[in-house]
Amino acid sequence: MVLRRKVETKREELARKRETALLGGGQRRIDAQHKRGKLTARERIDLLLDEGTFEEIDTFALHRSVEFGLEKQKFLGDAAVTGHGKIHGRTAFVYAQDFTVLGGSLSEVSAQKICKVMDLALAAGAPVVGLIDSGGARIQEGVDSLSGYSSIFHRNVWSSGVVPQISVILGPAAGGATYSPALTDFIFMVRGVGQMYITGPDVIRAVTGEQVSHEVLGGAEPHSTLSGVSHFAFDSEQQCIEQVRRLLAFLPLNNMEDPPRQTPTDDPNRMDVELADIVPESQNQPYNMVNVLTRVVDNGDFMQVHEQFARNIIVGFARFDGRVAGIVAQQPEYLAGVLDINSAVKAARFVRFCDSFNIPVVTFIDTAGFMPGIAQEHGGIIRNGAKLIFAYAEATVPKISILTRKAYGGAYIVMSSKNLTSDINFAWPTGVIAVMGADGAVNIIHRGEIGNSDDPEGTRTRLISEYEEQLMNPYIAAGRGMIDDVIDPVQTRPKIIRALEMLENKREALPPKKHGSVPL
Repeated sequence: MVLRRKVETKREELARKRETALLGGGQRRIDAQHKRGKLTARERIDLLLDEGTFEEIDTFALHRSVEFGLEKQKFLGDAAVTGHGKIHGRTAFVYAQDFTVLGGSLSEVSAQKICKVMDLALAAGAPVVGLIDSGGARIQEGVDSLSGYSSIFHRNVWSSGVVPQISVILGPAAGGATYSPALTDFIFMVRGVGQMYITGPDVIRAVTGEQVSHEVLGGAEPHSTLSGVSHFAFDSEQQCIEQVRRLLAFLPLNNMEDPPRQTPTDDPNRMDVELADIVPESQNQPYNMVNVLTRVVDNGDFMQVHEQFARNIIVGFARFDGRVAGIVAQQPEYLAGVLDINSAVKAARFVRFCDSFNIPVVTFIDTAGFMPGIAQEHGGIIRNGAKLIFAYAEATVPKISILTRKAYGGAYIVMSSKNLTSDINFAWPTGVIAVMGADGAVNIIHRGEIGNSDDPEGTRTRLISEYEEQLMNPYIAAGRGMIDDVIDPVQTRPKIIRALEMLENKREALPPKKHGSVPL
């Protein structure tokens, strides 16, 4: 009887401690978090994970600092909630910084907690999602806090290409704290809530005299449209976290698995007659490539990545007959789909991610080449364009391309060409491969003839027409094996599905080496 009372007492003590831990920094600080329009760490975890699946780790961890009054500010779990659970029934690890505890500042013990779940994720082969909301390093702990960041960065690097890593910016992330998200695969931000910057507005004003707000400096809008730091931006935490769940449904748990295949609900032999007329007759007339993509993927479900950044190229995830594929496509509706520095880097990073996680890459091509201009040349278009070449050439996953209209010059080579080890290359009858457009080519090749003609403009028009008729069609490339088949646009979906099915067991190995030296 005495033993039973002791056990009951211990259970009651445990229940009280757990209840205390659930309150983080206390109800007053929880209320303050809500007044800011923000959810708490635990509320965010509940949204992210399948209901009732969260298993917390290090619930009772406490910081060990006694300096600067910290001995009187101890909270169970400190400033991070960590653990694992399920997302769509599959294992995932999560850490959520708790702003109600000392502003979510990173302490030695909270860094250890985060590192522990990252180590477990690596060992278990499952994704890691970080919910970021922190005032930065805990100043009172000095070098111990900074050491915590370096330990997290180390694990970000070692986990790269092994398990998917996602960062969700739901509050401030300043200074060195921004580099952990920057090392992960995808960054989500909430407008008006999340901010990232190396130096804040006060420092900028003191050093440069520039006046800028937190949101203009490092909010979701500038990072998703200008810097490209953020891959996704949403208006609410609920919407943002739901899209994190959506993204993870496309991804394998680790690099040793294939992406999850769903039971298809869309006819693999479905054809779309609208595709026959979607490309305008004029080579220079724009059209929306997204309309092509949504017509050929399963149920029109296409999740764009970096949608508002470098909009001349499109990247994202979709399914073909239930199989996941990464899509890279020019956007003729924006900058005529030409490649520039930002679009080349955006596409290269995406291709390398897909290759890391066994996701086939399907490329839709319509580009007049690389962006000309002094700013592009001095900004390093050569170096940055080479990143895209490197990414496609190095990728060993199935690679399929569809030339919808034009591929000129170096941009033809870069965009998953046959000689960059693309497996299957299709072209629509409207497809053209050339060094340059007919106008420019004729001006160079027939400069003398046009200049000596009695009717220069008429001669030029005739020569352009002859050039287009003789050289600007897909059959020349098909005759040389650079195009595997010229297909009716309405057949695009079943052709891609059959190619992916054929390549399902593709195996290809790179030469033995530590790693390539991508032109960073």
